[in-house]
Amino acid sequence: MRPKKPRWIRCSPKERCFRPRCRRVDELEGVVLSLDEFEVLRLVHLEGLSQEEAGKRMGIHRSTVSRTLKSAHRKVTDALVNAKAIRIEGGACEVQKVD
Repeated sequence: MRPKKPRWIRCSPKERCFRPRCRRVDELEGVVLSLDEFEVLRLVHLEGLSQEEAGKRMGIHRSTVSRTLKSAHRKVTDALVNAKAIRIEGGACEVQKVD
C-alpha cells in the first residue's frame, strides 16, 4: 500500500469529541473522523469552496477530496442516525500556518 500524501490543514478542531446526551457513556458507540475529513467538511461546507479549491488548499487532488468527503459524510450520518459519539483524531495531516 502506498503511503498517504500529507494533507495540509489550517484549522484544528476546538473540540475533539461530540456525543449524544440521550445515551449513557458506557453504552455509547462511536465513529472516528480523521483530521483531514474534518478539514474537508470545513472547507467545502463552511467556507463554501469547491472540491477543486479545497484540494489545492490541502495539497491533494480533487478526486481525493471527493473520496474523503464521501467518507466523512458517511461517518457523520452514521453518528447522527444511530446516536453515536464522534471523535476527531488521526490522519496524515500537517498544520499549515496562515500568514
